Amino acid sequence: MLAKLIVYCAYYLKSADWYRSAKLFFYDLLENSHSRKKKYFDATMIGLLILSVIFLIYDIEHEDSKMGGYFELAILMVFIVEYCLRGWIYSDTYKVIIEEYEKALYLNLDFNLLGVFRKAFVRDIEYITSPFAIIDILAILPSYRPLAILRIFIIFRLFKLFRYSNSAKLFADALASKRFELMTLLIFTCFLVFIASVSIYMFEYQALGSGIHNLFDAFYWTIVTLATVGFGDITPQTTGGRWVTIFLILASLGVLSFFTSILIAAFSEKMLSMRESRTYAELERYDSFIIICGFGRVGQEIARHLHGERQKFVIIDRVPARVVLAKQRGYLAIESDASNNEVLLNAGICRGATAILCITGDDVINVYITLTSRHLNKNLRIISRANRHDNVNKLYQAGADNVIRPFEIAGLLAAEFVGQPVAFEAISGILHNQTEIVMESVLVSEKSPLDNQQIGQLDLQQRKLTLLGVISDNPIHLKHKNKYQVKQQHFYFNPEADFILRHGDMLVLLGRKYGIDHFRDQVEQRRLFSRKPK
Repeated sequence: MLAKLIVYCAYYLKSADWYRSAKLFFYDLLENSHSRKKKYFDATMIGLLILSVIFLIYDIEHEDSKMGGYFELAILMVFIVEYCLRGWIYSDTYKVIIEEYEKALYLNLDFNLLGVFRKAFVRDIEYITSPFAIIDILAILPSYRPLAILRIFIIFRLFKLFRYSNSAKLFADALASKRFELMTLLIFTCFLVFIASVSIYMFEYQALGSGIHNLFDAFYWTIVTLATVGFGDITPQTTGGRWVTIFLILASLGVLSFFTSILIAAFSEKMLSMRESRTYAELERYDSFIIICGFGRVGQEIARHLHGERQKFVIIDRVPARVVLAKQRGYLAIESDASNNEVLLNAGICRGATAILCITGDDVINVYITLTSRHLNKNLRIISRANRHDNVNKLYQAGADNVIRPFEIAGLLAAEFVGQPVAFEAISGILHNQTEIVMESVLVSEKSPLDNQQIGQLDLQQRKLTLLGVISDNPIHLKHKNKYQVKQQHFYFNPEADFILRHGDMLVLLGRKYGIDHFRDQVEQRRLFSRKPK
């Protein structure tokens, strides 16, 4: 009967919306690094930790302070509630119960409630014995006033800052990355301390005027000497003791140098992560932005135009020199491999990114980035670069929405306008923002006066406009030359005068903005006035 009741409660919790909502809320508050709730909570806890340490220190000299006692009690309750909530988030006992129950049903076995509780208990023990959970418990102990010795654990409240501060976490990660070197150094240092303590104790114990009266004094002198502090309260009086001192001083220089080199190496390796952490924090403030993968010549031009239009973007490149160049120009940049899932997730591909540009100089890398991006975000707009024509279809199959071929476009422009320098200069001016000429599109809508019109009948020269091309998905145009495929559509570059427009086509025009706007307005007015009254 008890087992059935427990299984029923487990299934109830699994289907209860209020339970899932509550757990999600506290997960965002305590564990989700991308949640704003956690940022506010962490800032509050850091303030409470600092205040609690100040009050505990104050309480040492003012034991009768009631204000300190009340404040400490409030802090204690916050710490206990936080500890219990973290344990609740870590352990999903109801999932263990359901899993074991369904396994027993499938195998036609008896449901072992004791085994389920044992498995759930083991998971709880995993949390209790985790480093942060131990620090949480030790941070609560100083609150028990009758045992003054427990106040030594006040230092663990400061260790809790590692849980709330990303910089502190990076510091801990830097040390953890060198755990083998640090452990080797620790073993050597312990061996050195043991040998030096025993040696100085043997030489100085019965010496006249010696400050070493027991083994603890020898240990204390060894630590002080090894740290190169040298208080001078204990000095060796015998020749053997002085030789031990010389040996220990020389050894301590090596120990401290080795320790310093380990720290420098660890933090040098983590500096990149620290810089990336600041970049990710900056990206979290943007509601929408563009990810640029590759900062070569094409990437630099795109970034320059986006920066000029004040659009938000981040650059990902694995070449250090390019990342340095991007940062010198004031852009957000990450030195990493953009085909890595974790890198794109941290860059916000599922949170705020509106488009991603895969424009590295390697088509294979662009395919990998496109595949990864489409897998992570089905609705993201992906624009990829293809250096070779035979890779265009591969990029579309990988999930690209648009594929650009910069070298082919450049060659096509040069070939078409080699005899028309004015038009060529206009395009060059547009690309470099050096003229008042703009490039805009005009849609041939249904029942538009442009529908079924030939290009030669538009009198674009009289309007001081230049037709760059026509974008269309109408198969009737496939007979024309100079086609450039754009996914399901084609771009007909510099079409002939007998090119007949159809509704749905789009004209790409060059000219002054007010000239193109005037042409668009005239087309719209003619379309409206040509409608027959019902």
